[in-house]
Amino acid sequence: MHQFLIEPVFGRDWTLFGHNIAFTNSALWMVATLVALWLFMLGGMKRELVPGRWQAAVEGFTGFITSMLTSNIGPQGKRFVPYVFSLFMFILFANILGLLPFGIVPGVHPFTITSHITVTGVLAIISFAIVLIVGFGKHGFHFFSLFVPHGTPVLMIPLIFVVELMSFLVRPFSLGLRLFVAMTAGHILLKVLAGFVINGFALGGALGLGLVSFPSMLLMIGITLLELLVAGIQAYVFALLTSVYLNDAVNLH
Repeated sequence: MHQFLIEPVFGRDWTLFGHNIAFTNSALWMVATLVALWLFMLGGMKRELVPGRWQAAVEGFTGFITSMLTSNIGPQGKRFVPYVFSLFMFILFANILGLLPFGIVPGVHPFTITSHITVTGVLAIISFAIVLIVGFGKHGFHFFSLFVPHGTPVLMIPLIFVVELMSFLVRPFSLGLRLFVAMTAGHILLKVLAGFVINGFALGGALGLGLVSFPSMLLMIGITLLELLVAGIQAYVFALLTSVYLNDAVNLH
């Protein structure tokens, strides 16, 4: 589980007023994610009349998020494009950077920040807070009618209200937990397969190489490709569910 361990980058802990403020590998890879995303956007915002591949890629992502928000929320969804786009791209880049083979460089160990519930949980809480701000800002206390579906019998309203409220409050936990579990499970599986490959080489012979290392290597390649797909899917699911929750706040039924 070493790949999930948070450690100070400079080999020592710094404290301020009794609090640890060390710059960790988690913070380093967050910065790396932001820098990679900034470079990607910087290279694709040339506004050329005939867009190149880089500009077309950036416009494709922005158009994709805009289309998703418009289809889920309507014309008012365009107001949330900057946030949902930033959320989607940050998660996507963080997932992909954690899968790149930086380990071939001595002293460099890749770190997937989305494999920590603290990171995914904060992203989910921020999204949930925006939903609450939009909902109460636009509808006031009428926002509570979201928890009483139209046509609910009067006698069932107290029970339905509690059930709907609990399901609403669980949303940030399920949103953050889904991304955390998907990335953590995939990386653990890759680590186990990598251990089989190394142990097979150490064992040697036809048994070690033919029955352990080679099949494990093939399976590891397949799982890696699957993880790249999961990296994109999880970023999409996070952004999609955020847009669905925003739709509940904007278009109160």
